[in-house]
Amino acid sequence: MKIKEIIVVEGKDDTTAIQRAVSADTIETNGSAVSAVTIEKIRHAQEKRGVIIFTDPDFPGERIRKIVSESVPGCKHAFVHKKDALPKAGRGIGVEHASPEVIREALREAHMIEDDGEEIITKDDLVTAGLIGSPKSKDRRIALGEKLRIGYTNGKQLHKRLMMFNIQKDEFKRALMEIIQEETNA
Repeated sequence: MKIKEIIVVEGKDDTTAIQRAVSADTIETNGSAVSAVTIEKIRHAQEKRGVIIFTDPDFPGERIRKIVSESVPGCKHAFVHKKDALPKAGRGIGVEHASPEVIREALREAHMIEDDGEEIITKDDLVTAGLIGSPKSKDRRIALGEKLRIGYTNGKQLHKRLMMFNIQKDEFKRALMEIIQEETNA
């Protein structure tokens, strides 16, 4: 599988994991303090070939994703689930721990984010669905982020992320029904 876009990752280990899974070029941010030089490289890559942001499913990874996407509009986003980013032994979480199959799937499903997304799912819908303001909210948001491949968000970010990824009502309802079914069967 060859990837046309340049993939933005956090470090060398991520690049190694990506290159085990696909044929692709990467830009490494080398930490969450993304330098102006790195942003300029990413901006140039976006103009020439397009960019996919593929950072770790943790706070620093989300911070890097936010910095890059705000500085370089029009990037695609790929996500790996936390459970797929855990090391077989030891500590940490990251893209470097994901299997080649998981990486290929995440890149196949990379999304373009629309900044001016239309509100299809309201905040009231999120409250009604138990995604905000209930004891199970966090667990449901984690499950929803995995099912819709939009990453984990807190309650405030979820509404925005659903709009940014242009998630449709039927897709949202289908994922929510699966989550409720899984809760019932647990």
